[in-house]
Amino acid sequence: YTLEIPWGQSAEKGESMAVKIIGTGSALPKKVVSNEEMAGLVETSDQWIRERTGIGSRHISTGETVVSLAVEACEKALAHGDRKASEVQLILVATCTPEKGIPCAACQVQSLLGAAEAVAFDLNAACAGFLFALHTAHAYIEAGIYDNALVVGSEVLSKVVDWTDRGTCVLFGDGAGAVLLERSGQPGILGFVQHSDGTKGGVLQCDGRKLENPFVSLPVGNPFLSMDGREVFAFALRQVPACIWEALSQAKLSPEDVDLYVLHQANRRIIEGIAGRMNLEAARFPMNLERTGNMSSASIPVLLDELVREGRLQEGMTLVLSGFGAGLTYGACVLKWQRSLDFSGEIGIVKESVRGDRGAGKKVQAAGWGGTGIILSMRCW
Repeated sequence: YTLEIPWGQSAEKGESMAVKIIGTGSALPKKVVSNEEMAGLVETSDQWIRERTGIGSRHISTGETVVSLAVEACEKALAHGDRKASEVQLILVATCTPEKGIPCAACQVQSLLGAAEAVAFDLNAACAGFLFALHTAHAYIEAGIYDNALVVGSEVLSKVVDWTDRGTCVLFGDGAGAVLLERSGQPGILGFVQHSDGTKGGVLQCDGRKLENPFVSLPVGNPFLSMDGREVFAFALRQVPACIWEALSQAKLSPEDVDLYVLHQANRRIIEGIAGRMNLEAARFPMNLERTGNMSSASIPVLLDELVREGRLQEGMTLVLSGFGAGLTYGACVLKWQRSLDFSGEIGIVKESVRGDRGAGKKVQAAGWGGTGIILSMRCW
């Protein structure tokens, strides 16, 4: 049998704990910008973009923010998990494009959700941010500090790209994805790894505010995202297969044992190259970047939410999540999917908090999850 530890209670010292994902959600800006529209802004074409990246369109904010997208994704995850915002104990927002330095995006999300009891803070590991935040929540729950958490990846990259540079502006999109984690008793995370290489930080960067006070005024740096595409490509092909192998080794699994590899959606050529280096068919590497572009920390949770809603995850499936990006940061985790989910039907009332009407409600199209999902084992490696 499995031991289910109720919320608000901690496991005895030395007792194995686990976490399960009981809800997912995602949010994308309404405006879709096609490659043809991009060709009207910079010297490019649909063929040029598709051949080099696999991207056909992307969602671009016309007013949506990191916070508003995160709140919408969280509301959906809470509705799917049949939980109230007031029950949430921890909110982690992974982002590198917050609207404000302070307060952090997570605290703004906490306020708009009405999650008054939740501790909230941001985490920035760029495109690997969601994975790093997932592991951080994993550690908090393992330690018995919290019983549940909302983990969000949310980005509005359109405000930090140079819209005159065809080498970068065609790559990125805006969006948010969230998962709701809850303590369980069934093991499911079979291994995970995280790595950073600050010596290569200059290959993908975006400067912040310049230092200016009554005593000094330094030159302004580049306020837009800059990238050495060749170096990032080589880094991903070199390090991502290696860290996936490392996580699989912890899990005592081979690459062939994995059903789906849910990777950061940076570039189709990168994902196909990783598949090739691991001697795996590309069909095991689902992609949505043709419709979304690179959404940095939001890529993995948005794709995961789509896979759940499309019914592509079945009980007993083994998944690998892997993210890589600026820092440089990269990591991977191996998950066992415990049950398939039914998304027919309707549940949940969530607040129209994004619009500022704290009392209004709206229907959310979803099905009851009944506490099913990915089970994340709480074991240290």
